Amino acid sequence: MNICVFCSAQDVPQKYQDAAREFATLIGKNGHTLVWGGSNVGTMKAIADAAQEAGGKIIGIDVEFLRHKARPNADEMIFTTDLSERKALLLDRSDVIVVLSGGIGTLDEATDVIALRRHGKHNKPVVFLNTEGFYEGMKTQLERMDKEGFLGNRDGDVVAGLAGLVYFADTPKEAMRYIEENGN
Repeated sequence: MNICVFCSAQDVPQKYQDAAREFATLIGKNGHTLVWGGSNVGTMKAIADAAQEAGGKIIGIDVEFLRHKARPNADEMIFTTDLSERKALLLDRSDVIVVLSGGIGTLDEATDVIALRRHGKHNKPVVFLNTEGFYEGMKTQLERMDKEGFLGNRDGDVVAGLAGLVYFADTPKEAMRYIEENGN
């Protein structure tokens, strides 16, 4: 499977780096391919390192204006003209999406793929790796949206309700188990 990972290009606390590396190691060891934002800094570097060290293939999709931060030894590196094109290509090249701890760019990518899934533009599982409760606030907000009918079935919506949209995993192993049971 091609597993797309959204994460930070920042240096973040070690607990998030450790979980990211553990998950990326599982990608490589289980014979999957990492599809990621292509950067060679922060968590993006950590997951690319770990996936390659575990024998995995890595496909980077970066934007032209960040070319100077791109990983030099990816198996494949693609440059897009803007962030919208990058998000679309990340989704297109993946079988499943995993959201690691990240900032505003990660949140943007995650909400975009959730909205597209809800409208039937893809049927790829979306998994949040909820390391140390990082995404508890997001989970609570989505649960409230679901409870109050904001994720209900409208005309044209293919997926209704939170359970059909996202899965929250507390550990890298739980995330990989879910992916392997539900991936395309």
